[in-house]
Amino acid sequence: MLIVAVAWIYVVGLMALTEPTVVAGIVTFLFYCVLPLSTLLYISGSGKRKARRRAEEQAAREARQQPVEAAGAQTPAQEPARD
Repeated sequence: MLIVAVAWIYVVGLMALTEPTVVAGIVTFLFYCVLPLSTLLYISGSGKRKARRRAEEQAAREARQQPVEAAGAQTPAQEPARD
């Protein structure tokens, strides 16, 4: 996927260089390269972000479920409920 993105940046960069004005070149680069590629890369990375979030949640759950096994450690006394 990365090689396709780099190739697209190269192609659009050359397109932007052939525009008659600098402003037209910048607009071409923004609207044909930056916006579509950022959207595409964000969408294609959503599965990885979701998997990373699940792994972090699973690790947090496992950390909470493991008993504290410190030598001589005492559990703090629970405070009475305040109404």
